[in-house]
Amino acid sequence: MATLDGLPPLRDVIQRHGLDARKALGQNFLLDLNLTQKIARTAGPLEGVTVFEVGPGPGGLTRAILSLGARKVIAIERDARCLPALAEISEHYPDRLEVIEGDALKTDFEALAPEGPVRIIANLPYNVGTQLLVNWLLPKAWPPFWQSLTLMFQKEVGARIVADENDDAYGRLGVLCGWRTTSQMVFDVPPQAFTPPPKVTSTIVHLLPKATPLPCDAEKLEKVTQAAFGQRRKMLRQSLKPLGGETLLLKAGIDPARRAETLSVEEFVALANHL
Repeated sequence: MATLDGLPPLRDVIQRHGLDARKALGQNFLLDLNLTQKIARTAGPLEGVTVFEVGPGPGGLTRAILSLGARKVIAIERDARCLPALAEISEHYPDRLEVIEGDALKTDFEALAPEGPVRIIANLPYNVGTQLLVNWLLPKAWPPFWQSLTLMFQKEVGARIVADENDDAYGRLGVLCGWRTTSQMVFDVPPQAFTPPPKVTSTIVHLLPKATPLPCDAEKLEKVTQAAFGQRRKMLRQSLKPLGGETLLLKAGIDPARRAETLSVEEFVALANHL
């Protein structure tokens, strides 16, 4: 039985190619093609857009992105077992799917990005999702090569991405995302939508780059947030001691008795700029 896009149902594809999801690769396959369409639509109109996808697996989300008119999908897949299934999609959509076998953490996405609008849409493998996001947030040149990020994370990671100061989930990730992007959690995806079902609820997060984020050195901001949230229950005069402690805080106009979770993104930027 063919589906709306004329390709076989994903369960058949997985069975035919013997694609059991592997925990070591952070794999959980999304089989509901209505859901993959919903994720792809969250990124906005895709006509004329090149989309990067990480960890396409058997290609459920890939199919949705292509069916919605993306000019091209460049998919980074580490698991060679998935390549034959992706090749079938490539045949169905000639010249519109490029599959690169490799590790996304070692991939230079910017070097691969063609002329024209680029978006990143991915059901990220759980074990590398946060690091990939940080890599996309911290290029030296800004605005970045991408127009938007539409990404799936564990719900608790999504909460950390969108968190503001004085929120329990607020930390290094919230500061970095709040500095350079506006972000929102769009909708949750229940465990039963996946094969095999993970033990956690997932969520879709949509991030848009700020045209002119506050001027700041990304490496210094990383250092400050790492030190501050590494000992988040301590006063900043103590947690930031290796970086100048009280002297640094007073230069930035911040009370040394405060704790990391009470500082706004703007105050962290001020600290980084005085480092």
